[in-house]
Amino acid sequence: MTRSAVLRALTLAVAGLAPLGVSAQSSPDAPATDPRIYEIIEEASAERIEADIRTLVSFGTRNTMSDTLSETRGIGAARRWIKAEFDRISADCGGCLEVFYQRDLVEGNPQGRIREDTEVVNVVAILRGEVEPNRYIIMSGDIDSRASSTLDAEVDAPGANDNASGMAGALEAARLLTAQRPFAASVVFAGLSGEEQGLWGGRHMAEVAVEEGWEITGVLNNDMIGNIEGIDGVIDNTVFRVFSQATPLPEFQPDRWSYRTLGGEVDGPSRQLARYVDRITDTYFDNLDAMMIYRLDRFGRGGHHRPFNDAGFAGVRIMEAHEQYQRQHQDIRVEDGIEYGDVIEGVDFDFAARLTAVNAAVMAALAWAPPAPKNVNIGGAVRPSTTLSWDLVDHPDLVGYRIYWRDTTAPQWQHSRFVGMVDRFTLENLVVDNYLFGVAAVGRDGTESVVAFPTARGAFE
Repeated sequence: MTRSAVLRALTLAVAGLAPLGVSAQSSPDAPATDPRIYEIIEEASAERIEADIRTLVSFGTRNTMSDTLSETRGIGAARRWIKAEFDRISADCGGCLEVFYQRDLVEGNPQGRIREDTEVVNVVAILRGEVEPNRYIIMSGDIDSRASSTLDAEVDAPGANDNASGMAGALEAARLLTAQRPFAASVVFAGLSGEEQGLWGGRHMAEVAVEEGWEITGVLNNDMIGNIEGIDGVIDNTVFRVFSQATPLPEFQPDRWSYRTLGGEVDGPSRQLARYVDRITDTYFDNLDAMMIYRLDRFGRGGHHRPFNDAGFAGVRIMEAHEQYQRQHQDIRVEDGIEYGDVIEGVDFDFAARLTAVNAAVMAALAWAPPAPKNVNIGGAVRPSTTLSWDLVDHPDLVGYRIYWRDTTAPQWQHSRFVGMVDRFTLENLVVDNYLFGVAAVGRDGTESVVAFPTARGAFE
């Protein structure tokens, strides 16, 4: 038996969970840690990420309108190299990845950031799930870069941190997770283009997902994960930010649910995904903290998770906590003794590797876990108890459900109770007025889904 198998068996035994093929009789009162996730974290390589970032920087510029024919310069060369790298990773795992381009022709606008008709090309690699192939967990980075002007496709724009770091992270996550297959759900590694000109690559991928009926559990958009020296003078490699919108857009909000009177103003699917990232980080990482930011993105700015949010999918932005604006969207130059430009010297490769490991850990946990329960109902008005109900999840590794609750002012879930293989449960002596509640599906090996917040009042009300 391998070391990994021994550790996993011990974990299951301590947790009170039966190994695969044996009926589970109980589940732990607290989520078990999974040795496989520790292995993923340990294997994340700062050296490989550095090599990938240096290669991306070597193309000079990756501006969306830059050269597409050269083999050594421009976005065309960059995306061909990214696809070749995904192909190489796939060859190493016996062809386990589906690697392809997504192409979209963006019409030019004389007043816009794309003045002439331009083909925006994403590079996508899918590790297909063996149980739920149509459920997706997506990690994205951006291929393109820019200098001071989004329209200047000729000047050098190395984009070492923005966003070669996120793109290198997606490549490294593909290496890490192909080594840990199989997964129940599909995991996707995407290089998106046209971000600096208006999030075009993300828009197109989200449109494809809607047209093809993808069931997206969450999108982890990585945009600048390599800087630890902030414009504010802080140098810190122990914290990163997770941005998430509070609730879905009105057209995707549940019918007959009032956030004003029933709660949930900060409990939309994207916010639950952010809490999941925070919980995985707290569970598996030492001296690293996820700072949850209750905002779609940085003030007045945007990223490639937004198009997925706009299409009704959960998505968050993962990035460094302390930005250095002199290295963002700047021509390379020196003025008044200040160096400007997004060059390789501004990237901390160890930090980029740690944030990549966070992504890979979250993706693995979600892809191994059952999907979150649907149609979660809640009731308990003028009663000394709270009742929740939900639809049972059809998944071979499901062992039951865990109910979470927290104070209405608490940012993270504080309490939980495993309730077994039921579709309804009453928590006695917990007054619904005083807490917020949610339900997660629990897998055989202790993995859990994101928490589903109730957005329907039960018939038992």
